[in-house]
Amino acid sequence: MTVGDTLAPRTFPPVAMLLLADLAAELPVALRLQRLVSSLRVHFRCGAVALLRLDQGVLRPVATDGLTADALGRRYAVADHPRLAAILEQGGVTCFDHDSAWPDPYDGLLKERAGEPLPVHDCMGMPLNVEGERWGLVTLDALDVNTFDAAARAGLREMAGVIEAAVRVTRLETETRALRLAGAAPQGGAAPRPGLEILGRSDAMMTLLHELDVVADTELPVLLLGETGVGKELFAHRLHQRSRRAGKALVHVNCAALPETLAESELFGHVRGAFSGAVGERAGRVEAAEGGTLFLDEVGELPMSVQAKLLRTLQNGEIQRLGADRPSRVDVRVIAATNRNLRERVKEGSFRADLYHRLSVYPIPIPPLRERDDDVLLLAGRFLELNRARLGLRSLRLSEPAQAVLRRYDWPGNVRELEHVISRAALKAVSRGASRHEIVSLAPELLDVRVAVGQGAAAGLDSVAPAALLPGDEQAPLASLRDVVLASQRRAIESALARHGNNWACAARALEVDASNLHKLARRLGMKG
Repeated sequence: MTVGDTLAPRTFPPVAMLLLADLAAELPVALRLQRLVSSLRVHFRCGAVALLRLDQGVLRPVATDGLTADALGRRYAVADHPRLAAILEQGGVTCFDHDSAWPDPYDGLLKERAGEPLPVHDCMGMPLNVEGERWGLVTLDALDVNTFDAAARAGLREMAGVIEAAVRVTRLETETRALRLAGAAPQGGAAPRPGLEILGRSDAMMTLLHELDVVADTELPVLLLGETGVGKELFAHRLHQRSRRAGKALVHVNCAALPETLAESELFGHVRGAFSGAVGERAGRVEAAEGGTLFLDEVGELPMSVQAKLLRTLQNGEIQRLGADRPSRVDVRVIAATNRNLRERVKEGSFRADLYHRLSVYPIPIPPLRERDDDVLLLAGRFLELNRARLGLRSLRLSEPAQAVLRRYDWPGNVRELEHVISRAALKAVSRGASRHEIVSLAPELLDVRVAVGQGAAAGLDSVAPAALLPGDEQAPLASLRDVVLASQRRAIESALARHGNNWACAARALEVDASNLHKLARRLGMKG
């Protein structure tokens, strides 16, 4: 059925007319797709609707309604999910009986009765095509048997053209915006490496990604600043992929792993006879990045002896191989990253001030996970699905108390720590007898993280990981130093609010902190900010 066929009001249900009206409206991409799935869920009276984009054999949810918060972060390899594969392969609407042997990828993920890890009983889906190519699919799921009868299947079939039109408009808007941002940047450059995907929908991440896209098309050096585990390499890859150099190499150098005696040769190369064992000429990593991007990870660890030569490259576009008589020209863009305070290292004399100023032409701070609101659940969904596939489980989910623990935890190790926490919890569940054929629900005690004193009650938790005990006293728990600090912060905020009539602005002034930072801290502590 073509889009033109869908314009006859006589045969069109009200939901389709609403979707057609949305096509003519100027809506943000995310809002347009969210309205699409929400309208379908209301019309079909089902538990959940999901719109998934197909990319190199993997389905990525782009909009969902009725699924838990972590669902948007999951990635479904088509080869691992026979239901999704069947929907993609067959034309029209595909339905599955409640007793189908194939597990539903959303088992245990429906918000409806979310506290219970219940399997989906009724499911139907339909592939979506854009410009003659398979774009992805839409799925509808319910906990009640026979939700999708013959009339529902016919209704979804009739709306195929409108749904595909909405997807087509969204794709055109996305491509137009990308072209506007990229300017003269070439399209279709180097493909992203598998696993290097940035997940996040928080305000902090949306602001960061927009800033990255704007600066990507410049030739300015960029300094990525952030704590260990925030994913600085991911953002360096995004900068390269959105730049004019996307079709050339991105050369990654871990400066912390360079032995001081070999650092100069590794970066700038050497000629024959430059040192004992130099039996031939060798190009360095800078030359390998010719025309592309040089990513200097942990740049604060570069030996002082190499910093002067790197400065020359940034200033003049020149390098000189170790032992060579003459310099040579190079054309590279430098992206550097560090978890160190380079200003302090300059004061200490361990980092050159002139190199610091050259590298930090455009510094970009990457927010830690604790400042990214519910992105923690989005990322958790990604790691849950990875571990589900790795362990051969039917379904892997977080219980509601476990979700609350993840939201409240401070995440000193950021995204890397979250990945390890989910992986360990999944392994513990299996080792303790969880059936691979059932829905495995991770409880808080499996997570090996502790929320601060007082936060468990604020989150409505009955159990968190046990604290250490005082020597010789098996009854009195000993809180960690971080727990004590956070509990003290909570008491200080409560006291300031009580003193100033629950006025957050006055409380912030009394505590001598920025009001926005006070709100963020309060949310982390489980208080209403």
